[in-house]
Amino acid sequence: MADNRQPAGVWLHAVTRDADPCGLDGLTGIGGCAVRTVQAGGLVAVVSSVDLAQFGEEPLRRNLEDLNWLETVARAHHSVVEAVGRSRPVVPARLTTVYRDDARLRAMLEQRRGDFDAVLDRVSGRTEWGVKVYAVPTTAPSSEPSGRKASGRPGTAYLQRRRAQLSAEDQRWQLAVADAEEVHAALTAFAAAAQRHPPQDRRLTGRTEPMLLNGAYLVEMRDSDRFGDAVTAQAARHPGLHLELTGPWPPYSFVTIDEEPP
Repeated sequence: MADNRQPAGVWLHAVTRDADPCGLDGLTGIGGCAVRTVQAGGLVAVVSSVDLAQFGEEPLRRNLEDLNWLETVARAHHSVVEAVGRSRPVVPARLTTVYRDDARLRAMLEQRRGDFDAVLDRVSGRTEWGVKVYAVPTTAPSSEPSGRKASGRPGTAYLQRRRAQLSAEDQRWQLAVADAEEVHAALTAFAAAAQRHPPQDRRLTGRTEPMLLNGAYLVEMRDSDRFGDAVTAQAARHPGLHLELTGPWPPYSFVTIDEEPP
């Protein structure tokens, strides 16, 4: 009888140096599969075995269009990275990094050992914090143009009011942007490295206010409280902004290795 089973692929969650699998017992990854390790070149890859019928190149392209599927997979991936990163420096893999077998993954680890070592040294003892900055809605300005009375003609009066309103809104926006830049500069001083991501769409944030800053900061673990205090201080200094602190996270924003399989 023919064997109709699909070949198993290897989903890469993260790379670390710690060869001790302690702490991984009972941890499940993609599709509820038990997490395991692949070792080579003094490095340890934390992986899940996946069915290539679902996670091969072509199936992945189709599945990535399913937001529910993508959310489920992303949560499973992140939970493994987060668990591994609690006790050791870790290089998180990009989502949907899949190898055809362990041998190809080992070859990559051997080939990129120097790159991984450099990144692991950089993130060791550090963690990522995120800070999102939003413009706080303000009370609408007076509709009467300052310094002079509006013309008695209704159309002219409306245009004058609208021009004054737009001018005030533009001024408030420019001040808010400048304040957000000041926040980023102040927080960067407390971090070993900082990264700016594009502002997120309102449909993703769930907020009506525009996002002015989507920052990531690589912070020494021993300085986490100081960084949190700095965020609180900046929020007090800029009442026209709303600051949202998230983390700590694995250092997703500070991993530059392209570990994508061939």
